[in-house]
Amino acid sequence: MLPLLPGVYIMKDAGGKVIYVGKAKKLKNRVTSYFRGEHLPKVEAMVRKVDDFEVIVANSEFEALVLENSMIKRHMPHYNILLRDDKGYPFVRIEGKREYPRISIVGRTAEDGAKYFGPFGSRGTTFGIISALKKALMLPDCTRRFPRDIGKERPCLNFQMGLCSGFCTGKPDADEYNKRITQAEMVLSGKSSELIKMLTSQMEEAAEELRFELAAEYRDRLRAIESLDNRQKLIATAFADTDVIGFYRGAKTSFAVLHFNGGDLAGKDFELMDEPVETDGEALGRLLIWYYSNKGTWPKEILLPFETEDMEDVQSFLAELSGRKIRLAVPQRGEKAALVATAQLNAKEEVMRATTQSQRRNKTLEWLQKTLELPSFPNRIESFDISNTGSFGIVAAMVVFVDGKPLKREYRKFRIKDSEGQDDYASMYEAVYRRFRRCIEGDEKFAEVPDLLLIDGGDTHAAIAERALNDLGLILPVFGMVKDDRHRTRALITSDGQEIGIVGNQAVYSFIGTIQEEVHRFAIEYHRSLRNESIGSGLDAIPGVGEKRRNMLLKHFKTLKAIKNADEAALAVVVPKNTAKAIYEYFHQEGN
Repeated sequence: MLPLLPGVYIMKDAGGKVIYVGKAKKLKNRVTSYFRGEHLPKVEAMVRKVDDFEVIVANSEFEALVLENSMIKRHMPHYNILLRDDKGYPFVRIEGKREYPRISIVGRTAEDGAKYFGPFGSRGTTFGIISALKKALMLPDCTRRFPRDIGKERPCLNFQMGLCSGFCTGKPDADEYNKRITQAEMVLSGKSSELIKMLTSQMEEAAEELRFELAAEYRDRLRAIESLDNRQKLIATAFADTDVIGFYRGAKTSFAVLHFNGGDLAGKDFELMDEPVETDGEALGRLLIWYYSNKGTWPKEILLPFETEDMEDVQSFLAELSGRKIRLAVPQRGEKAALVATAQLNAKEEVMRATTQSQRRNKTLEWLQKTLELPSFPNRIESFDISNTGSFGIVAAMVVFVDGKPLKREYRKFRIKDSEGQDDYASMYEAVYRRFRRCIEGDEKFAEVPDLLLIDGGDTHAAIAERALNDLGLILPVFGMVKDDRHRTRALITSDGQEIGIVGNQAVYSFIGTIQEEVHRFAIEYHRSLRNESIGSGLDAIPGVGEKRRNMLLKHFKTLKAIKNADEAALAVVVPKNTAKAIYEYFHQEGN
């Protein structure tokens, strides 16, 4: 019997391996929810592998959050959303208690008397920071150890090139070496502006004392420190006062962090992962805890695109890890909201770069199947539209999308025959009926059966299409495509009037909009071609009017009626005078 208490649940497979760890306000409600109702495909895949589970009751929701994080780090379950542990956030280490302390890169800090700075970005970025610092301060970049190797060998090429002061010669001495190490520490601590002021003061003082060589040395070092501007921005990432989070769930899921220091963008981290089992709110909370507990640096404020689950507990947990208050906020307007929008765009762009078009299309179709509760994956989608202007009859068009892409060789046109007047509903019935009757009759051009039928129009159009299928003894998923007042698809609708919103899912929204625009375009073009044929047939009997001149006349006058009403002078603007006269006489002779 599961308790209605907060705690952690641990899912295990048949081999006893932990595959998922979660927390709950009420264990009974959360755990049982996995075994009833419908879920995302990844959740269903996980549940199929669950052979056993256990629960640990906690005294509070906050304690459950702490316990969950500990269990996830211990077991690294396959289905939990995790950031890669091997990504690493390197530190710069400066030896302690040595006459000539060395600068190096390490993966973690230790209680060994050394000074640690960071963590910074990738190891490559951190190597670049150290290299730039050594060149700016003319510190040695060789493998020699001092004072052991002083005077043993000739100075290396770096000294000859002016990239090192030659500490291997004993001049400058250890005091000067340590002064420069202190200056390096100032840069690594984000105190470059203080160092620049100090060097400027020392340069001016040396100049006043007429020590021009020393003043020139300070000048060169000052310029080198100032030239570190881009590196300083990377260094500032470790001292960001505001982090802005982006989260995007697509064919992959992206977690992006923009670091701002003093209002300026200092750097960016991002992580790509498979679609999480968790909801967006759950996933974001876990990612925040995982990211900051591994990185070890803490901004004053973290701006989020939406609230995490148990937001107050997540904030308290981060505060406990950092030892100080950290504010989580979801800005709704103003500059901070704009920053979040930028982070969201960055998260989306990382997914777009990392996934192929086919992966994105496949994911969109998965979402569409889930949204419409379709019995099968919508690999083949057919869409119908009617074009009816009243002058040249009614036509219907059918477009086909396979694997999320238009398959133009499968497009079909229908010239409506049986419907009288301007009856769009009867025309839709006829088009759908004729298409599927020919399928039943074995016509190879109509042999494929769609997984989904989309009808341009509302619930009545969808109901008419369903009736045509039913009269043939067929059952297929049918939905209408409803437009807003700007003629953009805003929803899908069932034959009984149930609207299904798609605006919230940008990928599905864009995809359905593309289908509706394509079927409308195809229908209009077919109708226009018939109209042009009709107009053309009225011109073909006139001497001197071939296909080229007929098209010129149609392009200029638009309609056959306008050509008939034009005088010779107007016609002569488009065609030669003798042809203009022939056209005019043809339409104005008795009987025309």
